[in-house]
This record gives sequence, C-alpha cells and structure tokens, in this order.
Amino acid sequence: MIDRLAEAATRKVSRETFDLLQRYAELLRDESARQNLVAASTLESLWERHILDSAQLVRFEPFDGASWADIGSGAGLPGLVIAALVEGPILLIEPRRLRAEFLERCVAELGLGNRVAVAASKVEKATGRFDAITARAVASVDKLLQLSTHLSTRNSLWVLPKGRSAQSELAEARRRWHCEAETVPSFTDPDSEILVLRNVKPRGGR
Repeated sequence: MIDRLAEAATRKVSRETFDLLQRYAELLRDESARQNLVAASTLESLWERHILDSAQLVRFEPFDGASWADIGSGAGLPGLVIAALVEGPILLIEPRRLRAEFLERCVAELGLGNRVAVAASKVEKATGRFDAITARAVASVDKLLQLSTHLSTRNSLWVLPKGRSAQSELAEARRRWHCEAETVPSFTDPDSEILVLRNVKPRGGR
C-alpha cells in the first residue's frame, strides 16, 4: 500500500508517514462507531475510497511548505491526509462540534499540533490566507467560492475533488467568477475529476 500511496501523491512516502496514516485510519474506524464520519459501506475500503483519494491532492501542492486550508474537513478528509504528506501548515475548518473535537484529538495523537490547527467554525468565520484551498463534498464550486474567497490571495490554488458534476459546476461558477481552470482525472475513481483553479476573482473585480 505504501507504493500505491506514493503513486497517488507523486512523491516518496517514508515508513514513518505511512505508519502515521495507518494510525489515523485506526482512529477514524474507531470514531466511526460513535459518529457517522464516513459511509459505513466504505470502511472496508477506507484506504482506496478515502485515504488514497485524499492523498492524490498533494500532487497539486504549489510549492514546498505551502499553507493549506481544508474546508468542511469532517473526518479529516482530505485535510489530515494532506497534513501527513506535506510540510507546510494546514487549517482544518469544521463547524460541527463532535467532528471538530475528533479532529483536535487526531491532531494531538498524531503529533501534528506544531503545524495543524482546527477551526471549529463555519468557513465564513475562519481567518487567514492560504496558498492552497481544498474542500471535499462540501458545496458547489460557485457556493464554495462565495463562502471562502476571503481565505485566498491572488495566487491561491483551489484543489477541488468532484464527481461527474465537475464540468457543470465549473460552468455555473464561471457566470460569477473569473478563473483559470484545469480538470484532472481522479487517480482513484474513473468517474471523478479534480478541478484545479487559479487566479480566482469575482466578475467585475474586487
């Protein structure tokens, strides 16, 4: 699995990093008995459906040590997986109290507290500016940009995993937003795509 992880992330993965993600998987499975973090039907394929699916996003890291914001981090997907694979700081934004508490516990138990923070709030109330912004199954592209462009800079990269709706969501978003967009096939799901957006700004300037 470590080779598959390295292939998804397009970088070398140390045994230490792999062990860290295995520990996270254990925490996620354990917590799933108490709250609905991921669909129960996907727990048997946790690595393929969730961890590798999240790991593939780090291939778009704009530069070494870039800062990340993960909107609607939920179970820590993709945020905690990204945190294990990159060296830069990351903010996990999660408004639901029990999920935010789980994220805080994971950050502590995985020893990531020096560069991973949890914002237990709605994205509109989160603060900071980030080099890369991601969100997995949170909202349409248009809605997501409306809620969170205050977290971006002119140079921020948006890395958004999407299913079959990628193209229609992008078309809808472009009615309100200027952006350079790239659509990349998902490493784990032939029916899914990743939208990579650059130079995002509202039409009419800001």
